[in-house]
Amino acid sequence: MSKKVLIVEDETRIREIISDYFIQDGWEVIEAENGKDALDNFDSFYPDLIILDVMMPKMNGFEVCRKVRSRSGVPIIILTAKSADHDKVHGFELGADDYVTKPFSPKVLIARANSLMKRATENYKPQGHMMKFGSAMLNTLAHKLEVDGREVELAPKEYELLLLLMNNENVVISREAIINRVWGIDFDGDYRVVDTHIKKLRAKLGYESSYIRTVIGAGYKFHQEIGDK
Repeated sequence: MSKKVLIVEDETRIREIISDYFIQDGWEVIEAENGKDALDNFDSFYPDLIILDVMMPKMNGFEVCRKVRSRSGVPIIILTAKSADHDKVHGFELGADDYVTKPFSPKVLIARANSLMKRATENYKPQGHMMKFGSAMLNTLAHKLEVDGREVELAPKEYELLLLLMNNENVVISREAIINRVWGIDFDGDYRVVDTHIKKLRAKLGYESSYIRTVIGAGYKFHQEIGDK
């Protein structure tokens, strides 16, 4: 089954070039030229990945990202001419998984997309068991998190981050190591993206966020006492 990508870009020529490269790479493609059409297509197309421009009519990419992330964990690559760090941080805060700045090589964009999908697949590989901490339960077979009996929606990077920490229980993992394991060694952002995702993950865990410990000057660890298991 082919992977499905939703390409959201208001510049027709750029959108067509990106589409052609993804089709040649074996993806099923649907296009949108503005934010409103993007959301309409998202609801009917159910893409595996979204390539999302920021500067668009009717609704900008950041707003589309926020709305999509409120109901889905689908991977999102932000595509924009803006290169300022605060724009990248804003995109990651809204739940974007990667950031590509114009001008760009379509081949590089394809490589980033495939790398993102590969990491998601590897980290979502069924493990056939439940991972419990406090009132929370992470089902690695169904890729679902429940906290106090309530299902909590996790974005892909939030899931990968939590799974990484839990699989290395009581081991301090540096921000650099987290970047390499979750975002990949080709990630060109800074370490603040880790702090942002930790903050969002803690908010979703509520009281159980105490299991994720900050080790000042070193990184983060998942701390669980033997009696807690």
